[in-house]
Amino acid sequence: MPTLANNRRASFDYDLLENYEAGLILLGHEAKSAKAGHVNLSGAYVSMRAGQNGPELWLINAHISPYRFAGKLPDYDPVRERKLLLKKNEIAHLSGKTQEKGLTLVPVKMYTKRSFVKLEFALGRGKKKYDKRESIKKREVERQIRTLTKRQNVR
Repeated sequence: MPTLANNRRASFDYDLLENYEAGLILLGHEAKSAKAGHVNLSGAYVSMRAGQNGPELWLINAHISPYRFAGKLPDYDPVRERKLLLKKNEIAHLSGKTQEKGLTLVPVKMYTKRSFVKLEFALGRGKKKYDKRESIKKREVERQIRTLTKRQNVR
């Protein structure tokens, strides 16, 4: 299951509560480009919209670069909206969760599973500025502990 793209800002900006997996509807050259790792998820988000058969989930603002060997693609938009594929009961569950105050859907990573391109997204609650400072401090302390233990093991 090779990872194609990670959204490193997601865990810094949000408390991630529940993870979900969804398929993506991609064009052929987009799938090839994504499998080559030309994907950027920073600034991307998942939105719920009304569709013909109920609510649908869309990946918005994810950048998939044009495939190098596809030739000229005059009307291609690298940040176009892409539909996510989930079961109806999962979408209904997420619909209820996103109605709660402060919860949003955040893409975490894109990867391949067999020959399919999948998106892992999470239900997240936004962190306040002081929460972010706290996680920075925690990360720094863990880094210092790791370096100290490495130095002790070397001696």
